[in-house]
Amino acid sequence: MKIPYQQLSAEALQGLLETFVCREGTDYGERDYSLQDKIEQVLQQLQRGKVVICYDSYLQSFSIVTEQVYRSSHELQQ
Repeated sequence: MKIPYQQLSAEALQGLLETFVCREGTDYGERDYSLQDKIEQVLQQLQRGKVVICYDSYLQSFSIVTEQVYRSSHELQQ
């Protein structure tokens, strides 16, 4: 299920972004980014529609994926 980030409270969105950034383990190259920098990058991607928040009610977990990945997985489920 796709969750519009605008429907989350500021606190819930912040917590979700912190959790995602801390677990995702992406290599950002030679430059080190602060936790807040990483959160801001993901937030900007959400705002631009590049990524979406997905909630899996069966696993009771969330993920942030690209819009393209979401569409592809949603098409497979139909």
